Amino acid sequence: MQIVRTLGIICLFLLMGSRFQQTTLTIKGSDTMVILVQRWTEVFPDKQISFQVTGGGSGTGIAALINGTTDICASSRPMKPAEIAQLKEKYGSVPQEIRVARDGISIYVNKDNPLQKLTMSQLKGIFTGKIRNWKELGGADHSIILYSRENNSGTYEFFKEHVLSKKDFHPIAQHMPGTSAVVGAVAMDRWGIGYGGAAYTIGVREVKVALDEKSTPFLPTEVNILSGTYPISRFLYFYVKEKPKAQMKQFIDWVIGPGGQKVVNEVGYFPSMKHN
Repeated sequence: MQIVRTLGIICLFLLMGSRFQQTTLTIKGSDTMVILVQRWTEVFPDKQISFQVTGGGSGTGIAALINGTTDICASSRPMKPAEIAQLKEKYGSVPQEIRVARDGISIYVNKDNPLQKLTMSQLKGIFTGKIRNWKELGGADHSIILYSRENNSGTYEFFKEHVLSKKDFHPIAQHMPGTSAVVGAVAMDRWGIGYGGAAYTIGVREVKVALDEKSTPFLPTEVNILSGTYPISRFLYFYVKEKPKAQMKQFIDWVIGPGGQKVVNEVGYFPSMKHN
């Protein structure tokens, strides 16, 4: 009887252990999204799910999804057809795209810079090297110092495609490892200009952006981004290898629901959709 009782207790503990066993989800990718993803994982209600969150850039996250070293890829750009084909070939499934937030790519200048607005054409000229001096924009006679993201960044690719019309950045551009680094550099450089996610605007000033000379310039506020009047806005994404299930589905459903979208606003980005 003692043996039976002991075995029963062991089975009970094993059952309880399996019931309370934690699941770990890995999320890798966009540096722009790291502060948002970290906040989501901190306040997610189900504490039986733990998370490992790392940045490295959208391209790094997509590569990790393809090679199977992350459960969820956080990306500030859409996956490319070639990347989708790679994943499909390896796993026999089409990656699932989930829009989790919206962002406006802010144009950062130093707080001592009097510049108030730029057109899309002027931005292209600045970052491709056609416009090299602040006096060409009505400022002081001093060279413009360019700060950019690295080429594995989704923000870099989005900016190159939608602002530079796929032209190359000027060789003098300094490519920084993250948006925080861009902001930090511009904050210390009176002659600097950079770009990055709206949630990172601390210690610098945002410049209004207009489509062209005849258009009204706008700042990347929630109203302007959701209405489409700010010209450099985009979605932020989660990518997974196949349709989410179990704990992963539970987490993603929460992220795109009212609770997760409230966090989006708190961090400084904008909801992917409206919730009542």
